[in-house]
Amino acid sequence: MHSHTSDGTPQLRLVFWETTNACNLKCVHCRASAVEDRGSDELSLEQSRSLLADIATFAKPVIVLSGGEPLVREDIFGIARFGTELGLRMVLATNGTLVDAAVAAEMVASGIQRVSISLDGADARTHDSFRGLPGAFDAALRGIEFCKSAGMPVQINTTVAKHNLRQLPAVLELATRIGACALHLFLLVPTGCGKEISGREMISPQEYEQVLSWLYDASKTASLSLKATCAPHYFRVMRQRAKLEGIKITPETHGLEAMTKGCLAGSAVCFVSYKGDVYPCGYFPVSAGNVLKMPLSRIWQESELFESLRNPGLLKGKCGRCEYARVCAGCRARAYAETGDFLGEEPYCVYEPQTSPRV
Repeated sequence: MHSHTSDGTPQLRLVFWETTNACNLKCVHCRASAVEDRGSDELSLEQSRSLLADIATFAKPVIVLSGGEPLVREDIFGIARFGTELGLRMVLATNGTLVDAAVAAEMVASGIQRVSISLDGADARTHDSFRGLPGAFDAALRGIEFCKSAGMPVQINTTVAKHNLRQLPAVLELATRIGACALHLFLLVPTGCGKEISGREMISPQEYEQVLSWLYDASKTASLSLKATCAPHYFRVMRQRAKLEGIKITPETHGLEAMTKGCLAGSAVCFVSYKGDVYPCGYFPVSAGNVLKMPLSRIWQESELFESLRNPGLLKGKCGRCEYARVCAGCRARAYAETGDFLGEEPYCVYEPQTSPRV
């Protein structure tokens, strides 16, 4: 299911890098607990370059430059250009409010290949109340237009929570209308500031299941690429639905979705904080090391934490008994947030395992 390097270590495919924790917005669900000013302990341009150079020695992952708000860093395009020259696929995750024609042109020039912009509702009222800033929705739409005029593909990211649950068809319609190349739905993980709002904003496990079923149907007719992130159960739902329809899931019918699995934390994905701490993902606050003390290449290959996340046989509770464990594995960050044990069962899953052989 995963490509492995010669020593048996799985291939690192995606690095989320919090280039700064400074931001110009104060969103209710923010993982980063963003601040207004850049910290003195954020990786310097020099340290950023050595991180990218090290990554290029052992993998060719997609590097997601995120934050905070990465455009707050004036050297962000220098970082992007350096990664591009190393042959890494650089993408930028932004709230879109700081993007104008000049910024969009710089993105293109630095070799950034895709920009993701968050829209957390289908209208200004919903998005702005979530983002804590009146006018954020219109500013994001302007940012998207500037990217598109510059020829930059735009992906829309939407955090699914109570406030926009009923708006998902409208969000898909909006993303399609503005010409986005993809819509990624993020199912909230209760961590960071997300913890405070989890009671109010978290959808129930049943609603979660409905969203994934809606996504399965929508992806059949959507003209853009649809993906659920932080929703490993999608890989179970997809197989259950396909089975009912008598469809076999193969790379031909379901593309990459057939090849990949649910939770990729520590096995195909990792997160690097603005200080250089390495985590399995951005919602999983257990550190595997720091890139200023040990190169990421070694952390990826030697971390005991990553090692245990790569072994579905270690899962406990119903995840350990589940026949979908190898394709889903549950969200390890949610298990950790709820139980304190990252190998525990996923708390937001309604499925009861059948005792049939593992798929």
